[in-house]
Amino acid sequence: MLGRGAAGACGLLVRAASRALSLSHSRGTVVVERWWQVPLSKEGRQPRLHPRRHRIYRLLEDTKHLPKENLELILTQSVENLGSRGDVVSVKKHVGRNKLLPQGLAVYASPENKKMFEEEKKLRQEGKLEALQTQSGEKTIKFLKSCRLEVGMKNNVKWELNNEIVARHFFKNLRVFVPPHALKLPEEPITRWGEYWCDVTVNGLETVRVPMAVVKFLRPKTKRYKHWLAQQQAQLAAQREALLSLGGHLPPPQNP
Repeated sequence: MLGRGAAGACGLLVRAASRALSLSHSRGTVVVERWWQVPLSKEGRQPRLHPRRHRIYRLLEDTKHLPKENLELILTQSVENLGSRGDVVSVKKHVGRNKLLPQGLAVYASPENKKMFEEEKKLRQEGKLEALQTQSGEKTIKFLKSCRLEVGMKNNVKWELNNEIVARHFFKNLRVFVPPHALKLPEEPITRWGEYWCDVTVNGLETVRVPMAVVKFLRPKTKRYKHWLAQQQAQLAAQREALLSLGGHLPPPQNP
């Protein structure tokens, strides 16, 4: 059995070891030094401490109360509102440590990781690796999946729907610019009103099928159209008054 002194010494060693482990992390560290130096003592004797003077300390470093800095990470996958694979982002520490790093969405922006992703980006630009969809492209795909396009066509002329007309209606109705070469319509010509579809290829990588309804064209009730309609009615009224004053035959009024 150990004596009381040995047991006390073992307890001190265990507590010292646990305290060293608990303080091994650099976060929340406060470094201080005594304002007044303690005089040297002989070997084997305790230093002689003044009861008040040697209890005054000077602050050297305080990492516990410093402003929190952001964490620099490299994304391994596309993350909404952050970026795509290979992008270097700066996020708050709790976002990086609680979400991005544990889920494998990002890695630390170390020199080795930066070099690896730069080489990968260079290979993608050379065409040796498959291209990735951009973040704006993914947002466009998500938006198109929830859309329905309406194309208005007149009924007094013969017409056939083509890519240029559909591209104009994409920009006019949905505010999405789609180049005509990125559109694909059904093989059978569209010459009648009805329900159809069109395929949109985003950045040449992914294709989305958008429902499309070809409906009767309606004149837009804009201020310009109303002004033109008022002018036409005024001209018709003037013509009627001129015919009445001349005693001519008056045709029935017609809507413009």
